[in-house]
Amino acid sequence: MSAEEIDTSRPHPARIYDYLLGGKDNYEVDQLAGDALAAKAPEARISVQANRAFLRRAVRYVVGTGVRQILDIGTGLPTSPNVHEIAHEAAPDVRVAYIDNDPIVKAHADALLSRSGATSISLGDLRDPQAVLDHPEVRGIIDFGRPVALLLVAVLHFVTEAEKPAQIVATLRDALPAGSYLVLSHATGDLANRGDAQAVYNNATATMNLRSHAEVERFFDGFELVEPGLTQVPFWRPDTPPPPRAAEIGFYGGVARKTTG
Repeated sequence: MSAEEIDTSRPHPARIYDYLLGGKDNYEVDQLAGDALAAKAPEARISVQANRAFLRRAVRYVVGTGVRQILDIGTGLPTSPNVHEIAHEAAPDVRVAYIDNDPIVKAHADALLSRSGATSISLGDLRDPQAVLDHPEVRGIIDFGRPVALLLVAVLHFVTEAEKPAQIVATLRDALPAGSYLVLSHATGDLANRGDAQAVYNNATATMNLRSHAEVERFFDGFELVEPGLTQVPFWRPDTPPPPRAAEIGFYGGVARKTTG
């Protein structure tokens, strides 16, 4: 997938997600895909909202443990509150490096980010994790000698098995020191047959690859899951009553700590 130009001829996962969240940074092709997805999977809109709420809770949790660096890969289009805004509410000294492979994401994020040196947005692709880790803008924000919270939120399901997602996560994990965290969420077909919804992404810039609870849990190898483990996202340390139809939400989420270097 090229990061050289904005492709508006095919739907892009970040823009579909933005549309389902009620955002404005999307094109007609993304809106049509989002509507098709919601028609095939009626829980789609509440799922992305619940996933976003999970992200907010998880960021507050990891910052609460003392982590002051966040690497957010596949950040998607800015949605208020953004990760750095959530983190800075709890600790103004948190540093955040955002990575996405869509130039439109970078353009919108550039317009929003402060120039304080505490946040950056860079073009990069999760499928090349070493290039992400070596990116000079990432290195300018993140000190890999100190604990880092790695965010892989609603992104790994756009990586096919042929692209070796477990190896990608392992490469990123091995770059993190002890005391770091992994925050991960992933779409699943465990709760309903979502083959038709999955097919909506066949013409998108990345396909949707649904995985089971056991398959998603394996991404946490080398980390220790914090309670309550890998759950449907609305049930991970909820701070409000679950949304309507929460039991149908096809996203798993979890947070885990790396205990060894």
